[in-house]
Amino acid sequence: MKAIVKKTPKPGGLTLTDVPTPIPGDAQVLVKIKKTAICGTDIHIYCWDAWAQKTIKTPQVIGHEFVGEVVEIGRQVSNVKVGELVSGEGHIVCGKCRHCITGHPHLCRQTVGIGVNMDGVFAEYAVIPAENIWVCDGSICEEVLSILDPLGNATHSALSFNVLGEDVLITGAGPIGLMSVPIIKRAGARNIVVTDINPTRLEMAESLGATRVVDARVEKLSDVVANLDSMKEGFDVGLEMSGSGGAFADMIDNMANGGKIAILGILPQDTKADWSKIIFNSLTLKGIYGRQMYDTWYRMSALLQSGLEADIARIITHRFDFRDYEEAFELMRSGRSGKVILEWC
Repeated sequence: MKAIVKKTPKPGGLTLTDVPTPIPGDAQVLVKIKKTAICGTDIHIYCWDAWAQKTIKTPQVIGHEFVGEVVEIGRQVSNVKVGELVSGEGHIVCGKCRHCITGHPHLCRQTVGIGVNMDGVFAEYAVIPAENIWVCDGSICEEVLSILDPLGNATHSALSFNVLGEDVLITGAGPIGLMSVPIIKRAGARNIVVTDINPTRLEMAESLGATRVVDARVEKLSDVVANLDSMKEGFDVGLEMSGSGGAFADMIDNMANGGKIAILGILPQDTKADWSKIIFNSLTLKGIYGRQMYDTWYRMSALLQSGLEADIARIITHRFDFRDYEEAFELMRSGRSGKVILEWC
């Protein structure tokens, strides 16, 4: 079968090549991949940054965002049927630790990432543990189903704190930041302010329902806060999606006392924080990694079924045949796109 493989430990280093079609084990399923989506994680691997260098073992099939059809199941599998349309949770957990057995598997220390620590889904076929499979609602378009993984990140982050009637700041209008806007709007936020330095993505945020967008290159967030009549004391909830130390500092400076911040963006290790403001202003910081398994999957599926699908579909801006993966990766890396889809069949 054809697969996109990180073959060499260097920038670029992706090759479309033939690899053996995987065979499912007793508790696994074989999925014929229909569509995949390029994630920021895949871009890190493509660029071969410091994180990728210490994490990825080459050669490896990459990718973890997908939708496909089950074509074979292991003999112990009872929760999935051949022919079903599926996506899947990209974090494989041990099932034995304290967090796994007490219903919090997303906190498992032994988590293995599909397409990160093992072969992924940028291929014509992929083997996935049956317990990680999510059977999809066939009435939802396949492109949206292929991005359930990042939509889950957005849902987990956006719903970590109560936003009903609150003023919310999102730093970073990448795809997950953009997905968060309509979720928060549906959850009843009063004001949604989005900051970024990419005008195209700020326009997308505004079209998705942001009250105000801020180009951090030319505007001060504090001025925006001062000019929103309903806001007097700062933001109640913050979602840090940018991975920018400067944006994080800006968020800290503009939070209301008692404000709550969900941090999904991976900040540089040398990021500094004004701890006196965090402490004396009684701020709460929560790190977000992936999705709550599987509460988040139920929540985002319900949101899609209740009308969110149309908004999320607008975040998908480009589609490529998988053979044109190099062009797709370069576009995603440029920041001139929303989500980018690779079509496999």
